Amino acid sequence: MTKVNLPLVNPVAQDTGQVSPDWVRISMASAMALRFRSGRFSREFDFGGINLLLNYEDGCRSDCSYCGLARTRPGSYEDKSFIRVEWPLVSTDELVDRMARNEDKLTRLCISMVTNPFAFRDTCDITKRIRAKVKAPLSILVAPPTLNRARIERFHELGVDMIGIGLDAVSEELFEELRTNVPAGGAGLRWSKYWQVIDDARDVFGPWKVNCHTLVGIGETDWDLVDTFIRLRNREIFSYLFAFNAEPDSRLGEHPKATISRWRRIQLAKHLVESEGFDWDHFDFDSNGSLVHMRGPEELVVTAVESGMPFMTNGCPGENGEPGCTRPYGSYRPTEQFRDFPFQPTQEDLVDIRAELALEGIFEKER
Repeated sequence: MTKVNLPLVNPVAQDTGQVSPDWVRISMASAMALRFRSGRFSREFDFGGINLLLNYEDGCRSDCSYCGLARTRPGSYEDKSFIRVEWPLVSTDELVDRMARNEDKLTRLCISMVTNPFAFRDTCDITKRIRAKVKAPLSILVAPPTLNRARIERFHELGVDMIGIGLDAVSEELFEELRTNVPAGGAGLRWSKYWQVIDDARDVFGPWKVNCHTLVGIGETDWDLVDTFIRLRNREIFSYLFAFNAEPDSRLGEHPKATISRWRRIQLAKHLVESEGFDWDHFDFDSNGSLVHMRGPEELVVTAVESGMPFMTNGCPGENGEPGCTRPYGSYRPTEQFRDFPFQPTQEDLVDIRAELALEGIFEKER
């Protein structure tokens, strides 16, 4: 296994600007929910998933080709978007106080780390502040280059209940192309390191308490995606789907999105693997790795589609298993068609989804 040197636990003091742990960025949806910003969603729904992002003057040390926070993306770090939306900067203590005052509305909290020498220390600090006042379930989207098993265990001790890993690229070749062999250097981003953190987190946190983010549309094949879904399901690890949506001025800024038909079919395939036990014998691929046939009990597939569940936002659950982190607009702009739904799709939505799936061209009844 590739050896990765961890950053210093207590590096030299940084500038006294508005940086973590005393300041964090929060998603625009979170800012609206907690009244840091005004605004409303294009369709009303209950929102209680608050997302935090660590903030540093020198930003994230990684340089992923598709990421809005990439080190070599033009512009100052504080002006960079993340998943194409604004992340306002707020005081951590004020944020925690507002979460405590609105606890009855909260379903899930998540701290997103970045690749930075201060990230582990500051994530622990922020976690303590939250756990001292807020009881809502807490996840961490970790930065694997900053971690080892002992640090993962420390998160568990502090009251974190789920760990997320932003794998994003679902093949080793693509991971290295987009995340490791990049202009500013990989900053410790290695395929083997990510899978070591995935395995360690699964051992520490247990079944269905770990998730991997997977991106659709950055150059992977359908075979790569299904392979990842099955591999994770067999380890009782969730795979959370994101539709690639190019960040302007990033190195993949002109890269096209996956077609809506492909996206819907991948959503359905993941659901069938994760929730209905589908395996390799339920899928056929062509020589390019594209999914050409799915097969299985017709009633099961129809029921899954009609439930709308495969097409809802993947995110960590709330305290009682209900959708917790619904991250609206994580895969599309507010003015664009819903790629995933932060609420139960309506019958009108399902009419569109069925047309987008075009299952008659890919689904075969069980033989």
